[in-house]
Amino acid sequence: MEVFLTGATGLVGGEVLVNLSKRTEISKIYCLIRAVSIGSAQARLSKIFSLHNDEFDQQKVVPVLGDLFDDELTSQLIANEELAGITNIIHSAANTSFAKVKDELVEKANIGGLTKILLWAKQLPKLNTFMYVGTATICGRDVKHRLVTEDETPNLKANHLVKYTYTKMQGELLLKKHLPEDKILVVRPSIIMGDSRGVEPRSPVILWALATMNKLRLVPAEQYASLDMVPVDFVADVMTKLLFAKRNYNVYHISAGNDACTSPLQIARVFDNYFDDMLPHRFIGKHMLNPLKLWAKGKLPVGHELFEHFEYLEHLKYEFEDLSNLRILFAGLDPYLEFAELGQRFDNSRIIEDLGMEPSKPGHVYIHNCLRYIEKINLLEGAIDP
Repeated sequence: MEVFLTGATGLVGGEVLVNLSKRTEISKIYCLIRAVSIGSAQARLSKIFSLHNDEFDQQKVVPVLGDLFDDELTSQLIANEELAGITNIIHSAANTSFAKVKDELVEKANIGGLTKILLWAKQLPKLNTFMYVGTATICGRDVKHRLVTEDETPNLKANHLVKYTYTKMQGELLLKKHLPEDKILVVRPSIIMGDSRGVEPRSPVILWALATMNKLRLVPAEQYASLDMVPVDFVADVMTKLLFAKRNYNVYHISAGNDACTSPLQIARVFDNYFDDMLPHRFIGKHMLNPLKLWAKGKLPVGHELFEHFEYLEHLKYEFEDLSNLRILFAGLDPYLEFAELGQRFDNSRIIEDLGMEPSKPGHVYIHNCLRYIEKINLLEGAIDP
């Protein structure tokens, strides 16, 4: 088996790469890497393996220079005779930014980049499976407080919170346009948050939101809303097993489902126990986000109910001497709060049925393994490019 992997240096792709490198059924893993030379590409791959002290077999893991934004990518891949024997493609590369200023880049990477890969993939003579990493949240903002099944999406009428989920929906439609159904495998992770093994996560993406909540302590969110979150190691394990499994479906949620979902309150209690020298988390509802923004600008009317949380406001003044930084955090946090308010849970019965796996541990059970890394996250950097 020869595998072509995109997104190998990312949060999910990095874990998948390490998993695949340990499978004896795979002879080669070709990784699309954006780099100026083979040497620099190998150096990037080496970091993936060294992070958790995994073995880097340079004979098995081979970099392929390329860029999803390059108009010549398809022709470059076709011309590369070394790739003619590819049997499986895993397209994990994506721009996951929620920032509106990045919408154009998100679309170019997630739709334009995917199209280039598909135009090459469709002419591969030995292709068995094209695994596409989507997202369970393509169901949109109108689906609230219930379990969502795989067959409900993609729905062209879905109302998307951010461009990212829209592009992931369009990506699934592109697969059907270019490939026969028996070659398509779509995996839709829910909220990927941290790593359950107590190792350093490859990226603070999304985990940033919990780090911000921890710093604020006064949280404009619904404390009991359902959060369907899973650790990246669970996602990578499911993806790897699906590649080799006898599958009854071609679309799978990789999610916590009904039984293993969590809530902001349950997560907060773990944080409160660990960071016990701080104020306990207090949830004040999403409707209080705009008053918090006004307060940070010094424009909140006297007598507003937000002032009832005086001790917490003083905490914010102490933690953020420059309140303009606090406004940046609120802006970056906004889409995460919107997603949290939806209370979406994603049916995971297909992976349990086909893989015989135990469900993911609930977020409030495994998140304690991530807490020592929470403090290292640069909150402002994450807010600027959430």
